[in-house]
Amino acid sequence: MAEHRHFEGGAIVIASHNAGKVQEFADLLAPLGAEASPAAELGLAEPAESGETFRANAEIKAVAAARASGLPALADDSGLQASALGGEPGIYSARWAGRRRDFGRAMERLEREIGDDDDRRARFVCALALAWPDGHCETFEGVVQGSLVWPPRGENGFGYDPVFVPRGHDVTFAEMAADEKGAISHRADAFRQLMAACFNNG
Repeated sequence: MAEHRHFEGGAIVIASHNAGKVQEFADLLAPLGAEASPAAELGLAEPAESGETFRANAEIKAVAAARASGLPALADDSGLQASALGGEPGIYSARWAGRRRDFGRAMERLEREIGDDDDRRARFVCALALAWPDGHCETFEGVVQGSLVWPPRGENGFGYDPVFVPRGHDVTFAEMAADEKGAISHRADAFRQLMAACFNNG
């Protein structure tokens, strides 16, 4: 098995136009000697997410940003999978919110489609890809299990956070402080794997 490539510090592009994700990544990267720059500030276009998995879409975004900027780039593709819906919305989680990123509408659709089904199990998945300008890419996947609640609760976080209660807790992600969510989230899980493989040089 090939060794992982290490990030040597310096500038890194956050290949996302989602302000919530950009802030989460900037907070995670701050102690690691990485100078995070959002893709939007660099004028980078969003590539078509044509992959059929979280991993494929994360790699598409990271590689495109790295090649366009000439810098290492970090991208994620994440979403909510509802058991009662066979894993939907999955990779289409953001698309359920439409062009205006209206996650209130997306959460209403989620609740409507689940309907009277008693199966409220769900999980958040995050595939995290770190790419270099030469096309090399390291990808890791994190998961957090939980259940869905209705109506939405909490004002923090973003996306589907107000309807997701992580296993072992009685509050939604949106009711948690950022550091509390950050300790247990799917994104944090993937990031811990990435950090161990690509940031720890010993």
